[in-house]
Amino acid sequence: MKPAPALLVQQLTAKARATAHARSSTCPCGAATLADHPDGIVVRHADTVAKAHPDDTDPTELTTRLTIATDHPGILLPPLAPAPTDLHGRLVTFWPYGIPVDPDAPDAAPWEAAATLLARLHRTPPPPSPDVPTMRGPAKAARAIARLRAVGPHPAATPVLRAWDTLPAWARGEAPMPHTGTLCHGDLHLGQLIRHPAPEGPWLLIDVDDLGVGVPAWDLARPAAWYACGLLPPGEWARFLAAYRAEGGPAVPVDGDPWPALDVPARALTVQTAARAVAKAVAAGRPLDEVEQSVVDACDRMATVPPQLVQEYAK
Repeated sequence: MKPAPALLVQQLTAKARATAHARSSTCPCGAATLADHPDGIVVRHADTVAKAHPDDTDPTELTTRLTIATDHPGILLPPLAPAPTDLHGRLVTFWPYGIPVDPDAPDAAPWEAAATLLARLHRTPPPPSPDVPTMRGPAKAARAIARLRAVGPHPAATPVLRAWDTLPAWARGEAPMPHTGTLCHGDLHLGQLIRHPAPEGPWLLIDVDDLGVGVPAWDLARPAAWYACGLLPPGEWARFLAAYRAEGGPAVPVDGDPWPALDVPARALTVQTAARAVAKAVAAGRPLDEVEQSVVDACDRMATVPPQLVQEYAK
């Protein structure tokens, strides 16, 4: 029998404490729960972070992802151990603590650093192994849609589902991706960057759960979607895109219009964001806030574009 969530957090904290004490004889014993949601439980004890991965995590795929992070320490945060451990049926990994992006300082958001790290990751040859997993971005979008459908009817769900139906099958996780030779992060947003060593080390990418080979434009899709929805200022989007191109990122052309490459992934991330927003609002019994409504409105506009046009962009 698996432990209740609260007990799992306690046990995960104990694992983090034991690992931290083994790493340092001067542990200051500060502890905190950093995240507790279906995508994972993350706790910190001093300079050590422990993560309990989702129930359905494949151990072989996770081990391969940990190996990739270990082999590319200038791009991805390396784990403290090369393989996950088991905690009552949940796979657990251990990581050094780093300083995250400050959500209260949007003007200091490291868009250039994020773009540079992505470009370097995309230019990194995948390991020559058949065990390298597929990037899980489309599967994560499909999971958000399943969650939306599960919460029951809601007026905002209609445009979100219509927009979802306009996407090609690969973007809905229903068919193989058209290009799978590029190493991708799979879930890029500013919460996936930390400074390590803390507090002044370089920015690194974290969270390897969705890492794998796939369409590199997916990693640019969330900032592209925010820009298209009016949630990311044009100047910040321009900085992000310019930094990615300057580092030789292959997801978009070196100059000219990037949208033929970005359109489908950006639409998919818009739908995913809207689906998650509506599901959370329904679960909390509250109306959509302004930002949530903006992504639903974007889905409503997307649903008016003929599917064949979206398919053409996907080629």
